[in-house]
Amino acid sequence: MNEIYHKSVLVKEVIENLNIEENKTYLDVTFGGGGHTRAILEQNPTCKVIAVDWDKMAVKINGPKLKEEYGDRVKILWGNFALIDRLLKKEEIEYVDGILADFGTSQYQIKKKEGFSFNIDSPLDMRMSQSHQYIKASDVLNRFTQKELSDIFFNYGQEYKSRKIAQAIIEYRKKRKFVTSRQLAELIENITPGFRRLRIHPATKVFQALRIFINKELENIEIFLSKSINFLNKNGRIACISFHSLEDRIVKSFFKQNEDKLKIITKKPITANPQEIGQNLSSRSAKLRVAEKK
Repeated sequence: MNEIYHKSVLVKEVIENLNIEENKTYLDVTFGGGGHTRAILEQNPTCKVIAVDWDKMAVKINGPKLKEEYGDRVKILWGNFALIDRLLKKEEIEYVDGILADFGTSQYQIKKKEGFSFNIDSPLDMRMSQSHQYIKASDVLNRFTQKELSDIFFNYGQEYKSRKIAQAIIEYRKKRKFVTSRQLAELIENITPGFRRLRIHPATKVFQALRIFINKELENIEIFLSKSINFLNKNGRIACISFHSLEDRIVKSFFKQNEDKLKIITKKPITANPQEIGQNLSSRSAKLRVAEKK
């Protein structure tokens, strides 16, 4: 691909656990840089992939190359995986033989999407898709109450200084509105003594929490999972890669609650080996869980 969008993680493990077979159709609901989709297509020359992403840039940047290489074997759709039932119905697809979801945020999105990075000064937007989400991060910071802000930072970012940061935001916005990402990052830096010596930037969890909240990431995962079983053929597998403990907890709980319909393949999540972590540091927090439809 001409531009690195996202380095896919656990590719070998995903392929091994999806059981790619001849003339089968697979659904990749988080197309991103196309790494997993490509791996599935290369695993068997007769299989097909329906790839979905709600980030228009992912589709625009990485879609044409795969279409050029694999032709009718790949179909790339723009849309939110929480609406997978509508997307598949529109394409007149009733069932697929395997489903993959990688819930990670790409480095491209963090660097290029407005408001995602505390290292880049850009408008505090944080929406993955402006067509699917209407409220921006700046709206949250400028309008929400201190308790609402504190709850967001704690519940979605597991930020133990959530109350202190929320209080500082309330005081700040009495004088100035929040407009850019650096405003928020600098505010958190200013209330964190010796932050330069910290291994992780003090604004990391707050930015993560806002991104998850704005894009309804956890709710979308729950909705997607609840619909996914209906589109899986018997013995079809669903593979989910999580990067955050809250995401992994949702997947683990969903598999367990649906053991009447699903056979859990991974009793413990599959994680990246040292070699992959050495080549791609973001893979260190990746967890793959797989289940098979009975």
